Amino acid sequence: MRQDQDDRLEGRLHGEQPPAAREALWLRLVHMVLIALMLSVAQTILTLATIMQFVLMLLGRGEPNAQLADFGTDLGVWIAKAARFQTGASEVKPWPWTELD
Repeated sequence: MRQDQDDRLEGRLHGEQPPAAREALWLRLVHMVLIALMLSVAQTILTLATIMQFVLMLLGRGEPNAQLADFGTDLGVWIAKAARFQTGASEVKPWPWTELD
């Protein structure tokens, strides 16, 4: 079961990118600034989720909360996609411009 999850995650991170047209450079800059702000918010959310998961693990005898762990995976995928756009590795913008998979 774990291998299926790893394969799914690998596909979400490095799978085939949907076709995306190149946009004007000034428009890319606008998107990059907006995504940079969203990455800052995502970092805060990740910190809060980390603290929550640790507290829940303290209370639950070391067992992580599955929903929070899945949320962390989804957040990590979004951050990776945002980073790929920010660094020019991909022309595909992350959610909310594309589907959140």
